[in-house]
Amino acid sequence: MTLITISGLPGSGTTTASRIVCQELGLEHVYAGMVFRKLAVEKDMTLEAFGRYAEEHPEVDWELDRRMARRAKANDAVLEGRLTGWMAQRESIDALKVWLVCDENERAARVAEREGLTREQALSANRTREQSEWSRYHDIYEIDLKDTAIYDLVIDTGEHPADEVARQIIEGLGKPG
Repeated sequence: MTLITISGLPGSGTTTASRIVCQELGLEHVYAGMVFRKLAVEKDMTLEAFGRYAEEHPEVDWELDRRMARRAKANDAVLEGRLTGWMAQRESIDALKVWLVCDENERAARVAEREGLTREQALSANRTREQSEWSRYHDIYEIDLKDTAIYDLVIDTGEHPADEVARQIIEGLGKPG
């Protein structure tokens, strides 16, 4: 059985790496952002409104965690999301935990291209989102997203192309954790 968590800040390449790894290994890609979007639909709210709602309602994050943990226990998947590594750690779920890093300017350029923004708009949006998440995750879970000690692999996606990042992740499966 195989379970991989891939986490990182916006624009760090988590989705690209997850897709390549899933394709190479024939695993299901479970994206926490899609689960969050489903929760927004269930509340009949826009994604933006639901994000603001989540800041005041920690039960949103708890429900997201429950759904992701339930899926993680079934194995044979790549779980992508900011907290998937921490969730696996806290639930004592055996997984290869990966954190992707990248310079904030490169991440902003990637987000700008993906979302049709200027680099400056993307940089500002990333910083705002990251500050909100760091505060929320610290308050709710006592997690510091800057602490990468729980991860089996920390890969700089600004230093390596996506196929190399995926190769490093796949090779990481064979190494004792």
